[in-house]
Amino acid sequence: MKDWTRSETLALALEDCATCQGLGMVENKRSKRPCNCVLRGIFRLCYNRFRYCADKDKHIARTTLEVGMGRKSTRYIWGRKEEEYVADFFLVSRRNLEGLEWDIFRFHFLLGADWRLCCLRLKMDRGTFFHHVYRIEQRLGRVFRELQPYALYPLDEYFGGTVEAHEPVAATPQSAQRTNDLMNMRAKGNVLPFRRVVPVRAPLAKTEQDGAEEQAA
Repeated sequence: MKDWTRSETLALALEDCATCQGLGMVENKRSKRPCNCVLRGIFRLCYNRFRYCADKDKHIARTTLEVGMGRKSTRYIWGRKEEEYVADFFLVSRRNLEGLEWDIFRFHFLLGADWRLCCLRLKMDRGTFFHHVYRIEQRLGRVFRELQPYALYPLDEYFGGTVEAHEPVAATPQSAQRTNDLMNMRAKGNVLPFRRVVPVRAPLAKTEQDGAEEQAA
């Protein structure tokens, strides 16, 4: 989980927020967490970029060259960041919402229905509808920020192609000993051992006629 800092949440917090007083962080004796107004702000930024990428004309889209980390070296790959962002936004939201929350998200945020149509379709009052909307924004805002290894927010890091170098997997004692033995043999100039190949079928024995033909040739 990524750590939250006040320098990050301060710019996203509401000035008149009664919970965090415009600071963006809620602190108590046991824990420190981002305010709900910050989480909703993150979701709205990501949602606005999602709408921009989804409504953009397809002939304007472009491919970008990105840097990817392989096991042994750095590699370069081509990608379409706007189409990838639309897919990531939809799939991440689908995995974290269920039941009524997914229906509200689909009708209101994806299909663009206002609160009147949603309340009529889902048979709920206006206050209940907006309470669900706020909870959806808070939940997805946290998920978009804390998603591993690459989060949807901040947007400049997502579209800028930020690469994280992950720690290599620790070697087992057997593989480490094997590597040390091979390095010692190479340093001494010895030939590395190879496995002996045993043929499936034994070679045919030469006859006297075959030997005479070889000598004549």
